[in-house]
Amino acid sequence: MDSASQKTWVEIDQAALTHNVQQFKNLIGSEVKLLVAVKANAYGHGLVGVSKIALAAGADCLGVDSIDEALVLRQAGVDASILIIGYVLRSRLAEAVENDLRLTVYNQETIEELGRITNLGKSEVNIHLKIETGTSRQGVMPEDTLKFIKFIKKYPGVHIEGISTHFANIEDTTDYSYAQKQLKTFQEVVSNLEKAGINIPLKHTANSAATMLFPETHFAMVRVGISLYGFWPSPETRQTVQEKNGRLKDFSLQTVLTWKTVVAQVKNIKAGTAVGYGCTEKVKRDSQIAVLPIGYWDGYDRKLSRVGEVLIKGQRCKVLGRVFMNMIVVDVTNCKEVAVEDEVVLLGKQGLEEITADSLADSIGTINYEFVTRINPLIKRVVI
Repeated sequence: MDSASQKTWVEIDQAALTHNVQQFKNLIGSEVKLLVAVKANAYGHGLVGVSKIALAAGADCLGVDSIDEALVLRQAGVDASILIIGYVLRSRLAEAVENDLRLTVYNQETIEELGRITNLGKSEVNIHLKIETGTSRQGVMPEDTLKFIKFIKKYPGVHIEGISTHFANIEDTTDYSYAQKQLKTFQEVVSNLEKAGINIPLKHTANSAATMLFPETHFAMVRVGISLYGFWPSPETRQTVQEKNGRLKDFSLQTVLTWKTVVAQVKNIKAGTAVGYGCTEKVKRDSQIAVLPIGYWDGYDRKLSRVGEVLIKGQRCKVLGRVFMNMIVVDVTNCKEVAVEDEVVLLGKQGLEEITADSLADSIGTINYEFVTRINPLIKRVVI
Protein backbone atom coordinates (compact mmCIF):
# COMPACT_ATOMS: atom_id res chain seq x y z
CA MET A 1 0.00 0.00 0.00
CA ASP A 2 1.33 3.38 -1.07
CA SER A 3 0.77 6.05 1.59
CA ALA A 4 0.60 8.62 -1.23
CA SER A 5 -2.89 7.27 -2.00
CA GLN A 6 -4.18 7.93 1.53
CA LYS A 7 -5.42 11.13 3.13
CA THR A 8 -4.49 9.80 6.55
CA TRP A 9 -2.26 6.87 7.45
CA VAL A 10 -0.22 5.34 10.26
CA GLU A 11 3.45 4.48 9.81
CA ILE A 12 4.90 1.54 11.75
CA ASP A 13 8.66 1.59 12.28
CA GLN A 14 9.78 -2.01 11.87
CA ALA A 15 13.27 -1.33 13.22
CA ALA A 16 11.86 0.29 16.37
CA LEU A 17 9.45 -2.58 16.98
CA THR A 18 12.24 -5.12 16.48
CA HIS A 19 14.44 -3.16 18.89
CA ASN A 20 11.76 -3.23 21.60
CA VAL A 21 11.16 -6.97 21.22
CA GLN A 22 14.86 -7.65 21.49
CA GLN A 23 15.21 -5.37 24.52
CA PHE A 24 12.66 -7.48 26.38
CA LYS A 25 14.17 -10.75 25.14
CA ASN A 26 17.54 -9.65 26.50
CA LEU A 27 15.94 -8.58 29.77
CA ILE A 28 14.12 -11.84 30.50
CA GLY A 29 16.74 -14.29 29.21
CA SER A 30 16.43 -17.39 27.08
CA GLU A 31 14.56 -19.49 29.67
CA VAL A 32 11.51 -17.20 29.80
CA LYS A 33 8.97 -16.95 26.98
CA LEU A 34 7.88 -13.58 25.62
CA LEU A 35 4.17 -13.22 24.89
CA VAL A 36 3.48 -10.09 22.88
CA ALA A 37 0.05 -8.56 23.54
CA VAL A 38 -1.50 -7.61 20.20
CA LYS A 39 -5.07 -7.11 21.44
CA ALA A 40 -7.00 -4.00 20.39
CA ASN A 41 -5.49 -4.06 16.90
CA ALA A 42 -2.02 -4.31 18.43
CA TYR A 43 -2.73 -1.26 20.59
CA GLY A 44 -3.77 0.60 17.44
CA HIS A 45 -0.63 -0.33 15.51
CA GLY A 46 -2.10 -3.01 13.21
CA LEU A 47 -2.76 -6.59 14.29
CA VAL A 48 -1.26 -8.66 11.48
CA GLY A 49 1.71 -6.47 10.62
CA VAL A 50 2.85 -6.08 14.22
CA SER A 51 2.38 -9.77 14.98
CA LYS A 52 4.53 -10.88 12.06
CA ILE A 53 7.30 -8.39 12.87
CA ALA A 54 7.29 -9.31 16.57
CA LEU A 55 7.49 -13.04 15.86
CA ALA A 56 10.31 -12.52 13.36
CA ALA A 57 12.14 -10.46 16.01
CA GLY A 58 11.99 -13.29 18.55
CA ALA A 59 8.61 -13.17 20.29
CA ASP A 60 7.45 -16.65 21.31
CA CYS A 61 3.68 -16.23 21.22
CA LEU A 62 0.85 -13.73 20.89
CA GLY A 63 -1.92 -12.55 23.20
CA VAL A 64 -5.27 -11.29 21.90
CA ASP A 65 -8.55 -10.31 23.51
CA SER A 66 -11.03 -12.05 21.22
CA ILE A 67 -11.42 -15.11 19.05
CA ASP A 68 -12.01 -12.80 16.09
CA GLU A 69 -8.54 -11.30 16.49
CA ALA A 70 -7.06 -14.79 16.74
CA LEU A 71 -8.84 -15.97 13.59
CA VAL A 72 -7.63 -12.94 11.64
CA LEU A 73 -4.09 -13.97 12.54
CA ARG A 74 -4.68 -17.59 11.56
CA GLN A 75 -6.18 -16.49 8.23
CA ALA A 76 -3.10 -14.32 7.67
CA GLY A 77 -0.90 -17.39 7.97
CA VAL A 78 0.28 -16.86 11.56
CA ASP A 79 0.78 -20.33 13.03
CA ALA A 80 2.44 -19.30 16.31
CA SER A 81 0.87 -20.01 19.69
CA ILE A 82 -2.00 -17.57 20.36
CA LEU A 83 -3.54 -17.07 23.79
CA ILE A 84 -7.02 -15.53 23.92
CA ILE A 85 -7.03 -13.49 27.12
CA GLY A 86 -10.63 -12.27 26.93
CA TYR A 87 -13.94 -14.11 27.13
CA VAL A 88 -15.00 -16.47 24.34
CA LEU A 89 -18.69 -17.28 23.93
CA ARG A 90 -19.49 -20.96 24.40
CA SER A 91 -21.01 -20.98 20.91
CA ARG A 92 -17.56 -20.19 19.48
CA LEU A 93 -15.37 -22.52 21.53
CA ALA A 94 -15.38 -25.15 18.78
CA GLU A 95 -13.70 -22.62 16.45
CA ALA A 96 -11.01 -22.07 19.05
CA VAL A 97 -10.36 -25.80 19.33
CA GLU A 98 -10.30 -26.24 15.54
CA ASN A 99 -7.75 -23.44 15.14
CA ASP A 100 -5.43 -24.55 17.95
CA LEU A 101 -6.04 -21.46 20.07
CA ARG A 102 -5.18 -21.25 23.76
CA LEU A 103 -7.99 -20.08 26.02
CA THR A 104 -8.00 -18.18 29.30
CA VAL A 105 -10.55 -19.97 31.49
CA TYR A 106 -12.08 -19.27 34.90
CA ASN A 107 -15.59 -20.73 34.90
CA GLN A 108 -17.12 -24.20 34.89
CA GLU A 109 -19.51 -23.46 32.03
CA THR A 110 -16.63 -22.95 29.62
CA ILE A 111 -14.89 -26.12 30.84
CA GLU A 112 -18.07 -28.18 30.41
CA GLU A 113 -18.48 -27.00 26.82
CA LEU A 114 -14.81 -27.58 26.02
CA GLY A 115 -15.14 -31.05 27.51
CA ARG A 116 -18.14 -31.79 25.30
CA ILE A 117 -16.36 -30.49 22.18
CA THR A 118 -13.13 -32.38 22.78
CA ASN A 119 -14.93 -35.61 23.70
CA LEU A 120 -17.12 -35.41 20.60
CA GLY A 121 -14.26 -34.74 18.21
CA LYS A 122 -11.59 -36.72 20.04
CA SER A 123 -9.57 -33.49 20.07
CA GLU A 124 -7.56 -31.49 22.59
CA VAL A 125 -7.41 -27.90 23.78
CA ASN A 126 -4.85 -26.02 25.87
CA ILE A 127 -6.16 -23.66 28.53
CA HIS A 128 -4.64 -21.14 30.93
CA LEU A 129 -6.28 -20.64 34.32
CA LYS A 130 -6.72 -17.06 35.48
CA ILE A 131 -6.41 -16.62 39.25
CA GLU A 132 -8.09 -13.67 40.98
CA THR A 133 -5.53 -12.09 43.31
CA GLY A 134 -6.83 -8.55 43.70
CA THR A 135 -7.98 -6.97 40.44
CA SER A 136 -11.60 -8.10 40.96
CA ARG A 137 -12.35 -9.01 37.38
CA GLN A 138 -11.64 -12.33 35.56
CA GLY A 139 -10.38 -15.17 37.66
CA VAL A 140 -10.86 -18.17 39.90
CA MET A 141 -10.74 -17.30 43.59
CA PRO A 142 -7.51 -18.65 45.16
CA GLU A 143 -9.33 -20.88 47.64
CA ASP A 144 -11.33 -22.48 44.80
CA THR A 145 -8.39 -23.27 42.51
CA LEU A 146 -7.74 -26.87 43.54
CA LYS A 147 -11.43 -27.75 43.36
CA PHE A 148 -11.65 -26.11 39.92
CA ILE A 149 -8.68 -28.08 38.61
CA LYS A 150 -10.18 -31.34 39.87
CA PHE A 151 -13.32 -30.44 37.91
CA ILE A 152 -11.24 -29.84 34.76
CA LYS A 153 -9.55 -33.21 35.09
CA LYS A 154 -12.90 -34.87 34.41
CA TYR A 155 -12.31 -33.93 30.77
CA PRO A 156 -9.18 -35.62 29.35
CA GLY A 157 -9.10 -33.45 26.22
CA VAL A 158 -8.77 -30.24 28.24
CA HIS A 159 -5.12 -29.63 29.14
CA ILE A 160 -4.01 -27.01 31.66
CA GLU A 161 -1.00 -25.46 29.95
CA GLY A 162 -0.76 -22.26 31.97
CA ILE A 163 -1.79 -20.42 35.12
CA SER A 164 -1.74 -16.64 35.47
CA THR A 165 -2.84 -13.54 37.29
CA HIS A 166 -2.81 -9.80 36.55
CA PHE A 167 -1.51 -6.94 38.70
CA ALA A 168 -3.94 -4.19 39.62
CA ASN A 169 -1.55 -1.53 40.91
CA ILE A 170 1.95 -1.91 39.55
CA GLU A 171 1.99 0.91 36.99
CA ASP A 172 0.50 4.09 38.44
CA THR A 173 2.54 4.08 41.63
CA THR A 174 5.98 3.76 43.15
CA ASP A 175 4.48 1.90 46.12
CA TYR A 176 4.48 -1.71 45.01
CA SER A 177 3.10 -3.23 48.21
CA TYR A 178 -0.26 -4.17 46.67
CA ALA A 179 1.43 -5.85 43.72
CA GLN A 180 3.71 -7.73 46.11
CA LYS A 181 0.62 -8.89 48.01
CA GLN A 182 -0.91 -10.17 44.77
CA LEU A 183 2.33 -11.92 43.85
CA LYS A 184 2.43 -13.62 47.23
CA THR A 185 -1.15 -14.84 46.78
CA PHE A 186 -0.29 -16.27 43.37
CA GLN A 187 2.82 -17.97 44.72
CA GLU A 188 0.77 -19.53 47.51
CA VAL A 189 -1.74 -20.89 44.99
CA VAL A 190 1.07 -22.41 42.91
CA SER A 191 2.73 -23.86 46.01
CA ASN A 192 -0.50 -25.47 47.20
CA LEU A 193 -1.06 -26.99 43.77
CA GLU A 194 2.46 -28.41 43.69
CA LYS A 195 1.94 -29.93 47.14
CA ALA A 196 -1.10 -31.64 45.65
CA GLY A 197 1.04 -33.00 42.81
CA ILE A 198 -0.14 -30.48 40.20
CA ASN A 199 2.63 -28.66 38.32
CA ILE A 200 1.39 -26.32 35.60
CA PRO A 201 4.21 -25.51 33.14
CA LEU A 202 3.48 -21.95 31.98
CA LYS A 203 3.16 -19.66 35.00
CA HIS A 204 2.82 -15.98 34.09
CA THR A 205 2.00 -12.77 35.94
CA ALA A 206 4.16 -9.99 34.48
CA ASN A 207 2.86 -7.16 32.31
CA SER A 208 5.21 -4.52 30.83
CA ALA A 209 5.88 -2.75 34.13
CA ALA A 210 6.43 -5.95 36.11
CA THR A 211 8.71 -7.34 33.41
CA MET A 212 10.93 -4.29 33.65
CA LEU A 213 10.90 -3.84 37.41
CA PHE A 214 10.54 -7.22 39.10
CA PRO A 215 12.39 -10.32 37.81
CA GLU A 216 10.62 -12.43 40.44
CA THR A 217 7.38 -11.97 38.46
CA HIS A 218 8.78 -13.48 35.26
CA PHE A 219 8.19 -17.18 36.01
CA ALA A 220 8.02 -19.10 32.69
CA MET A 221 6.52 -16.32 30.56
CA VAL A 222 5.92 -12.56 30.54
CA ARG A 223 3.15 -10.66 28.77
CA VAL A 224 4.40 -7.40 27.27
CA GLY A 225 1.89 -4.97 25.79
CA ILE A 226 2.18 -1.18 25.82
CA SER A 227 5.97 -1.06 26.10
CA LEU A 228 6.45 -3.22 23.03
CA TYR A 229 5.21 -0.18 21.13
CA GLY A 230 7.71 2.15 22.75
CA PHE A 231 5.42 3.64 25.40
CA TRP A 232 6.00 3.64 29.14
CA PRO A 233 3.08 2.22 31.15
CA SER A 234 3.17 5.34 33.32
CA PRO A 235 5.50 8.15 34.42
CA GLU A 236 5.98 6.26 37.68
CA THR A 237 7.25 3.17 35.86
CA ARG A 238 9.64 5.25 33.80
CA GLN A 239 10.90 7.00 36.94
CA THR A 240 11.56 3.70 38.71
CA VAL A 241 13.35 2.23 35.70
CA GLN A 242 15.55 5.30 35.38
CA GLU A 243 16.46 5.12 39.06
CA LYS A 244 17.54 1.49 38.80
CA ASN A 245 21.03 0.51 37.74
CA GLY A 246 22.36 -2.94 36.93
CA ARG A 247 20.23 -4.93 34.52
CA LEU A 248 18.20 -1.88 33.36
CA LYS A 249 21.17 0.41 32.75
CA ASP A 250 21.15 -0.10 28.97
CA PHE A 251 17.41 -0.71 28.59
CA SER A 252 15.63 1.59 26.13
CA LEU A 253 12.37 1.84 24.21
CA GLN A 254 11.75 3.30 20.76
CA THR A 255 8.42 4.72 19.61
CA VAL A 256 6.93 2.64 16.82
CA LEU A 257 3.95 4.66 15.55
CA THR A 258 3.63 7.90 13.59
CA TRP A 259 0.19 9.14 12.53
CA LYS A 260 0.00 11.45 9.52
CA THR A 261 -2.47 13.30 7.33
CA VAL A 262 -2.33 16.03 4.67
CA VAL A 263 -3.51 19.59 4.22
CA ALA A 264 -6.84 19.67 2.34
CA GLN A 265 -7.26 23.45 2.07
CA VAL A 266 -5.48 26.67 3.04
CA LYS A 267 -7.34 29.96 3.48
CA ASN A 268 -7.02 33.38 5.08
CA ILE A 269 -9.57 34.72 7.57
CA LYS A 270 -9.96 38.06 9.33
CA ALA A 271 -9.55 38.76 13.04
CA GLY A 272 -12.77 37.99 14.89
CA THR A 273 -13.84 35.23 12.50
CA ALA A 274 -15.42 32.22 14.21
CA VAL A 275 -14.13 28.72 13.47
CA GLY A 276 -16.22 25.55 13.61
CA TYR A 277 -19.46 24.33 15.14
CA GLY A 278 -20.86 26.39 17.95
CA CYS A 279 -18.52 29.29 17.09
CA THR A 280 -16.53 28.25 20.17
CA GLU A 281 -13.37 30.04 19.04
CA LYS A 282 -12.72 33.29 17.19
CA VAL A 283 -9.27 34.13 15.89
CA LYS A 284 -7.71 37.15 17.57
CA ARG A 285 -5.72 38.25 14.52
CA ASP A 286 -5.83 37.99 10.76
CA SER A 287 -4.94 34.34 10.33
CA GLN A 288 -4.10 31.64 7.85
CA ILE A 289 -5.83 28.35 8.56
CA ALA A 290 -5.53 24.84 7.17
CA VAL A 291 -8.27 22.25 6.95
CA LEU A 292 -7.10 18.69 7.66
CA PRO A 293 -9.21 15.66 6.59
CA ILE A 294 -9.27 13.80 9.92
CA GLY A 295 -11.62 14.00 12.88
CA TYR A 296 -13.05 12.12 15.82
CA TRP A 297 -14.26 9.29 13.54
CA ASP A 298 -10.60 8.67 12.76
CA GLY A 299 -9.74 8.61 16.47
CA TYR A 300 -8.63 12.22 16.90
CA ASP A 301 -10.40 12.83 20.19
CA ARG A 302 -13.05 15.56 20.29
CA LYS A 303 -11.62 16.71 23.62
CA LEU A 304 -8.62 18.00 21.63
CA SER A 305 -10.86 20.83 20.41
CA ARG A 306 -8.99 24.13 20.93
CA VAL A 307 -6.09 22.41 22.75
CA GLY A 308 -4.61 19.91 20.28
CA GLU A 309 -1.54 20.60 18.16
CA VAL A 310 -0.20 19.14 14.91
CA LEU A 311 3.13 19.52 13.12
CA ILE A 312 3.37 21.18 9.72
CA LYS A 313 6.76 22.05 8.23
CA GLY A 314 8.28 21.27 11.61
CA GLN A 315 6.12 23.88 13.39
CA ARG A 316 3.46 23.34 16.05
CA CYS A 317 0.03 24.39 14.80
CA LYS A 318 -2.90 24.70 17.21
CA VAL A 319 -6.31 23.15 16.61
CA LEU A 320 -8.94 25.88 16.24
CA GLY A 321 -12.52 25.37 17.37
CA ARG A 322 -14.14 21.98 17.68
CA VAL A 323 -12.84 18.71 16.27
CA PHE A 324 -15.35 17.66 13.60
CA MET A 325 -16.33 14.09 12.74
CA ASN A 326 -14.08 14.07 9.67
CA MET A 327 -12.06 17.30 9.83
CA ILE A 328 -10.08 19.65 12.01
CA VAL A 329 -8.93 23.21 11.41
CA VAL A 330 -5.49 24.40 12.52
CA ASP A 331 -3.75 27.76 12.69
CA VAL A 332 -0.83 27.90 10.21
CA THR A 333 -0.23 31.65 10.42
CA ASN A 334 3.34 31.15 11.66
CA CYS A 335 4.20 28.52 9.02
CA LYS A 336 5.73 29.51 5.72
CA GLU A 337 4.14 28.59 2.39
CA VAL A 338 1.75 25.88 3.53
CA ALA A 339 0.19 24.18 0.50
CA VAL A 340 -2.52 21.64 -0.24
CA GLU A 341 -1.35 18.06 0.42
CA ASP A 342 1.60 19.10 2.56
CA GLU A 343 2.33 16.34 5.07
CA VAL A 344 1.00 16.80 8.60
CA VAL A 345 2.08 14.85 11.68
CA LEU A 346 -0.68 14.24 14.22
CA LEU A 347 1.40 11.96 16.42
CA GLY A 348 5.16 11.60 16.09
CA LYS A 349 8.19 13.61 14.99
CA GLN A 350 8.69 16.19 12.29
CA GLY A 351 11.88 18.21 12.15
CA LEU A 352 12.98 19.06 15.68
CA GLU A 353 9.47 18.85 17.13
CA GLU A 354 7.54 15.86 18.46
CA ILE A 355 3.95 15.28 19.53
CA THR A 356 3.75 12.27 21.84
CA ALA A 357 0.86 10.05 22.84
CA ASP A 358 1.63 10.96 26.45
CA SER A 359 1.32 14.71 25.82
CA LEU A 360 -1.93 14.34 23.89
CA ALA A 361 -3.35 11.99 26.51
CA ASP A 362 -2.35 14.33 29.35
CA SER A 363 -4.05 17.27 27.63
CA ILE A 364 -7.41 15.48 27.61
CA GLY A 365 -7.17 13.58 30.88
CA THR A 366 -6.56 10.06 29.61
CA ILE A 367 -3.65 7.63 29.07
CA ASN A 368 -1.42 6.81 26.11
CA TYR A 369 -3.07 3.37 25.83
CA GLU A 370 -6.47 4.88 25.08
CA PHE A 371 -5.20 7.42 22.60
CA VAL A 372 -3.41 4.96 20.32
CA THR A 373 -5.96 2.12 20.59
CA ARG A 374 -8.70 4.49 19.42
CA ILE A 375 -7.03 5.25 16.09
CA ASN A 376 -9.59 3.95 13.62
CA PRO A 377 -8.61 0.44 12.43
CA LEU A 378 -9.78 1.32 8.90
CA ILE A 379 -6.87 3.74 8.60
CA LYS A 380 -4.05 2.04 6.70
CA ARG A 381 -0.99 0.96 8.66
CA VAL A 382 2.18 1.22 6.57
CA VAL A 383 5.31 -0.64 7.68
CA ILE A 384 8.44 1.40 6.99
